[in-house]
Amino acid sequence: MIKAEIYFDGEYYCARCLNIDVFTQGKTIDEVVNNLKEAVSLHLEDENLPETSILTMMELGPLKPNVQIPQPITNAAI
Repeated sequence: MIKAEIYFDGEYYCARCLNIDVFTQGKTIDEVVNNLKEAVSLHLEDENLPETSILTMMELGPLKPNVQIPQPITNAAI
């Protein structure tokens, strides 16, 4: 099994394999996944391996900060 991570660098989706030397990118998730499949196939084309799967992990981006609950308004002297 080939393990890869996919992340967005601000301009492109990037994919890098964790256990073989493969890196690719694309403008969409579909494009980067297709590029990853092709790059892995080319990297392994001379190997006599059984059919291999690619396990991908994806960075979903930063979590939104906790929503601040407004403080109650206190009675002020008028």
